[in-house]
Amino acid sequence: MTEVAKRIEKLRALMAEQNIDAYVVPTADFHQSEYVGEHFKARKFITGFSGSYGTAVIAKDDAGLWTDGRYFTQALTEMEGSGVRLMKMFVDDTPSTTEWLAEKIPEGGKVAFDGRVLSMGEGQEYEEVLGAKNITIEYEVDLIDQIWEDRPTLSKKPCFFLEDKYTGENVASKLKRVREKMAEYGATVHLIASLDDNAWLLNFRGDDIDFFPLVLDYVIVRKDSVDLYIDDSKLNDRIREEMAKNNVNIHPYNDIYEDAKKIGADEVALIDPMKMNYALYKSLPCKVVEGANPTILMKAIKNAVEIENIKNAELKDSIALTKFIYWVKKNYDKMEITELSASDKLTALRAEQEGYIRDSFEPLQAFGEHAAMMHYAPSKETDVVLKEGGMLLSDTGGGYYEGSTDITRTTVLGHITPELKKYYTAVYRAMQHLSAANFLYGNHGWSLDVLARQPIWDMNKDFQCGTGHGFGYLGSIHEPPTGFRWYIVPSKNEHHQFEPGMVITDEPGIYEEGDFGIRIENNLLTVNGEKNKYGQFMHFETLNFVPIDLDGIDPEELTRSEKEWLNDYHKACYEKVGPYLTDEEREWLKEYTRAI
Repeated sequence: MTEVAKRIEKLRALMAEQNIDAYVVPTADFHQSEYVGEHFKARKFITGFSGSYGTAVIAKDDAGLWTDGRYFTQALTEMEGSGVRLMKMFVDDTPSTTEWLAEKIPEGGKVAFDGRVLSMGEGQEYEEVLGAKNITIEYEVDLIDQIWEDRPTLSKKPCFFLEDKYTGENVASKLKRVREKMAEYGATVHLIASLDDNAWLLNFRGDDIDFFPLVLDYVIVRKDSVDLYIDDSKLNDRIREEMAKNNVNIHPYNDIYEDAKKIGADEVALIDPMKMNYALYKSLPCKVVEGANPTILMKAIKNAVEIENIKNAELKDSIALTKFIYWVKKNYDKMEITELSASDKLTALRAEQEGYIRDSFEPLQAFGEHAAMMHYAPSKETDVVLKEGGMLLSDTGGGYYEGSTDITRTTVLGHITPELKKYYTAVYRAMQHLSAANFLYGNHGWSLDVLARQPIWDMNKDFQCGTGHGFGYLGSIHEPPTGFRWYIVPSKNEHHQFEPGMVITDEPGIYEEGDFGIRIENNLLTVNGEKNKYGQFMHFETLNFVPIDLDGIDPEELTRSEKEWLNDYHKACYEKVGPYLTDEEREWLKEYTRAI
């Protein structure tokens, strides 16, 4: 019996003691974060699956893990021997967790979960669907904590303040804008539980989640004051000074639940059902009005200072990644380079850049068949050596005081087959078509996604994930409210039209299980174009300047416009990055940015 299977056995014993028919274990922390600190990795603990997205449901005699296409291969590998079945979300007739439970649990049964790690919206869905079958919901039960003997403690790492030269807007201005939106909703208080929203609003960052400069906290915005719930040992004098200046009162982190119960019955609370946990929602005694956190759209539209800073960060990142590709190509056949040593090398090159803080997410360095797993990250157990005839997929990013990056390059080592070149070229074409889009104001990600998918659909292939996502400024690397995908997923909260100042990734790919994976990703800035009698046209400006490996491109597969775009992009790469390279690196870059 595997270690995970033993844990499930212990969990089922506790369930039997409390007459629980099924126990739900989501990915999230108390703040509905996509990526969580070690203390909150309960779903990984009980299934073995380490991906960033998924929900486990453990029943008396069955267990399932719901996740999307990015993680199918990885989940099957990591959960082998656990007794947990993979439930492929958005594929064929796979039932949702609530549908599965409604079918599996007998009438009058009981489903339990820790309501602090389930969103309000999800909790309400459980109420509706399971309530129809007279199934009881118990939401104040943390069974995982009872069997996780060496569970990591909550982070105690310090916070730091982000000055106006980086944010472009002070705390007072942001609070004023939020209160104006509250007034539109008729709200007198606004509860914000999402960490990236609070970090943006109060202009400080932390270190409570690996790679993400965020801190565990809750915020209640009132008409004339703010309540901040946080471990105050993390706050330095600069942060305390700013909080005092803006009438922000500091309270212990866990006091939020009791204080929420004390909100007056005559108050009206604005809450985001996708960004608040179910237990906190159930604590509220007052009238609530539901709506997206106003901060979501505010922080997604970068101001002029942020945009200039991001461009500087992207240039620094492009220098580091270009140096990395040069190093890999020049040395893979002269010294032993593995996925892990390659990852360490790239992090070291980023660290040489001024203003670097940390990588913006866990580096994904995947060679050969590992690249077929979209979110594969190497470990000591899986690490392999780079070899001739394969491809290294590097999906990585840097976090700088001037912003965050998220970029992927697939590097060819030596010679690859004509078939692989055909696929590589198709992925480039897909990325280029979206980068070059010219569209009218009012378009959403789901109306533009087909531009990237078409070259890959033409080959009767697809990549089972979105094509791109917004990314935060030292916040969450996956930032709503927009993204590229051909279908709408409400939980992704990607529903807003493109606005000038939004930044987004463009990252199509082709993945063949057990064989290879190819992804090429650029970062884009949304800008206004020509305005005429037809309306306001818009387009994207590419922010990063890293060469696309010409060793993978078949020029015969490209149209004239696809060649021209690539040649213009490579010319910009050489002009912007070249001055920061050594003579040898610059000579290599000149060759790899040549016109085709």
